[in-house]
Amino acid sequence: MAKLALTEAKKLTKEYYNVFQGAYNDFRVNSMTEYKFELEPLSCESFLESVDSGLIDCYILLEDNIPTGFLAYTTAISDALELNIIHCMGSENLNQKRKILLSKFLEENKELTDKMVVTYPMMGSQRDFVPYLTHFGFKLVNIAVVRFNFSNIGSVEILKNVSRKVKVEGYEFKPWEDKYLDTAANLIHDTFKDTADALFDPRFKTREGSLDVLSKIVSGFYGEFLPDAVRLAFCGSELCGICLVNITTGTIANIPLFGLAKAHRGKGLSKYLLATTVGNIYKCIQKGKYNLSEVNASVETDNSPAVKMYRAIGFKEDYSYPQSYLPVTKDNQA
Repeated sequence: MAKLALTEAKKLTKEYYNVFQGAYNDFRVNSMTEYKFELEPLSCESFLESVDSGLIDCYILLEDNIPTGFLAYTTAISDALELNIIHCMGSENLNQKRKILLSKFLEENKELTDKMVVTYPMMGSQRDFVPYLTHFGFKLVNIAVVRFNFSNIGSVEILKNVSRKVKVEGYEFKPWEDKYLDTAANLIHDTFKDTADALFDPRFKTREGSLDVLSKIVSGFYGEFLPDAVRLAFCGSELCGICLVNITTGTIANIPLFGLAKAHRGKGLSKYLLATTVGNIYKCIQKGKYNLSEVNASVETDNSPAVKMYRAIGFKEDYSYPQSYLPVTKDNQA
């Protein structure tokens, strides 16, 4: 009878750095195909430097004292504990191994989970872990990734038609200026405080947190900000709509936030604001200012008006994934 491997989870420490490379590099090889990453992950050396600096924390799965998997997370980006990835080598007993790592993470971070939401975007094959994750108290919001491909002639024609046909009276559209930062933060807070986004990013629940999200976007923290593509909608002196754009990787742009004040919905303004912003990106591409292949966005699949809005100007749904979150509670346990 074959000897069973001794399996346990431990915090990643320097004594395991050299032997950890095998598990980490196995993740990197599979990051874009298996986990739908759009950006190539950090090299193992850079990852370990981030662990040393406290930007990333990591637990490793040991089988006979050899790392065969890991869980990486951070608290440096938002007010949540953000699980970046749970990766294990091979396919045998995969969910049981993920469960060992997650149990260790929750056990050793009990003080933090009593105060902070835990978020975990279950990209790619990680969605197979959903049935196990719910036993830990996690809840789920299904997110769709939609893309506008600038080389797709059909999508470009849809965009042009919307821009020509859809008009809204009484509104003025302006590019981003830093003087709008505080007012825009108020709009974002009012727009998102009661949405699913606030469940897994609690910063939206406060005006200060919304300002933090916005400040990170416009400062380039999440990727190069494109102020000349951004459009803000005004009704007189009132800021009532905002569509932000940044670059997440060399040729891919993203709409990280789209917000519209409740009093101005149902007038076609959201569709026109989105079309105007995407049209600005397209014009910049034609002028050679940007070399972009697409702009994408993430939208809750249950938010049918938002999904329809993106479809209406030429976006196409690419894939969906469960965005899981563990609410703040002192009863969180497996």
